[in-house]
Amino acid sequence: MAGTATTHIFASEEFRIKQEKIKLFTCSPHEVISNGDYKQTTYCHLLLGLFFRKEIECITSTFAYSMVQAFSSFEEQWEDICEDIKEGNVSSKITLPKMRKAVLDIIEPNPSLASRIEAICKGLQGSDWFGLVPKLWPNAKYVYSIMTGSMQHYLKKLRHYCGSLPLVSAEYGATESWIGVNLDPSLEPEKVTFAVMPTFSYFEFIPLYRQDQYSGSGSVDFIEDDPVPLSQVKVGQEYEIVLTTFTGLYRHRLGDVVEVSGFHNETPKLKFICRRKLLLVINIDKNTEKDLQLVVEKGSQLLSKHRAELVDFTSHAKLTHQSGHYVIYWEIKGKVEERVLCECCREMDASFVDPGYVVSRRTNSIGPLELCIVERGTFKKILDYFIGNGATLSQFKIPRCTNNETLLKILDLYTVKRFRSTAYS
Repeated sequence: MAGTATTHIFASEEFRIKQEKIKLFTCSPHEVISNGDYKQTTYCHLLLGLFFRKEIECITSTFAYSMVQAFSSFEEQWEDICEDIKEGNVSSKITLPKMRKAVLDIIEPNPSLASRIEAICKGLQGSDWFGLVPKLWPNAKYVYSIMTGSMQHYLKKLRHYCGSLPLVSAEYGATESWIGVNLDPSLEPEKVTFAVMPTFSYFEFIPLYRQDQYSGSGSVDFIEDDPVPLSQVKVGQEYEIVLTTFTGLYRHRLGDVVEVSGFHNETPKLKFICRRKLLLVINIDKNTEKDLQLVVEKGSQLLSKHRAELVDFTSHAKLTHQSGHYVIYWEIKGKVEERVLCECCREMDASFVDPGYVVSRRTNSIGPLELCIVERGTFKKILDYFIGNGATLSQFKIPRCTNNETLLKILDLYTVKRFRSTAYS
C-alpha cells in the first residue's frame, strides 16, 4: 500500500530505474500501488500476487499490520480471487476504472492455476491458514516489513501465516528521514538493532532517565539532559532522537525512545524501545507502550490455551470516576468462557510492575483494571474511520494508549462484555 513517504518513492523515476537495473519488479502496477482505497488495492495486490505466484521472491509492506490485514482479508475472499484468475476477470467490487483497466491488462484466464490455488486454500482452511505464505508463494525467500514497536503485537499472527519463512525487520526510518539500517537480517525482529547512517541527517540524542515514581508530574515520562552528538552516545543509555535534515527540518524531535546497544565501527547501533508520551497515567503511576505490550502478552497467553487468539488491542486511562482505572479493549477470535476472560483481566492487572501502579492499586487510589471485549471487526471499523479521514493503510497504526474521543466512542459502542479485575482484592 502507498502513503506519504512511500508514495513519492513508488511514483519516482528513480524507483523505476532501480527496478530495471536490479531486475526486481513489483507484481502490482502503479495504478494499484498508488490508489487510496485500501480494500480495493488489497484485493488487487492479492489477485496479482497469486497470478504471478511462482515468480514472487519477497513479500513486503511498510508495516507488519498491513500484511496481517491482507492475509486476514484473503481468508474471506480467496474464492472470488480464484474465480477471477479462472476467468481472467476482475471482481465487480473493484469499481475504480483506472485500477480495473490496469489489472485487466495484466491477467488472462488460467483455469489450471485457479484450481491449484483453490486446492491449496481448502487444505489451509483445515489448519487455520497456518503456513499460508510459503504454500501460496513457494519461491518466496522472506517477508520484509517494519516489525518493531507497536508492530510487535502482529508478529505472532504473521509467524502463523508465514510458517518457517524468515521474517526480516526493515530499516529504521520515519517520514522525516531514514535513520539506520538492519545489518543482521537473520536476527528475530524482537532482537534487531539498527546502525545509524550519519549521512541521512544530522543526528542529536537527548539522554533520558526514568523519573522517580513519587516525584514530578505524572504526565512526564522521562527526565531529560542536554542533547549530545552522535559521537558522544553511551552504550546502555536511552535517548530521544533529534533530527536536522538537508531539506530544512531543524532539530526536530522524533518522539522515539531508543537504547544504544553497541557500535558498528564508529556508528551506534540502536534498539527501539517505545514512543514517548504514550502513557497510561492516573496519578503517580506511569506505564509506557512497552509496559502495556508485556502485560497484554501475559494476559493473552491464557487465550491460547483455549484455542482463541487476540486480534488487536488498545487502552485508555479512565479518569471519570473518583478513583480512575485502566481500561483495556480486546478483540478476540474464537469462543472463550467468561471465567477465562475474568482470569485474563486479573492476570493483566497483577502483571503491571510499575511501583506507582502497584502502590496505588493496593491503597485503592487506582481502581480495578477493566477489560472490554469488542465485537469482531471493531478494529477494522476504526481503520475505516481513520482512512476515511485522510490516513493511509501503509501509515496507519492502532494507538496502544488513546484519549481520542471518537475512537473511544467506537470502542464503547461495540463493546459486548466488560470484566473488572479481582487482583488486589
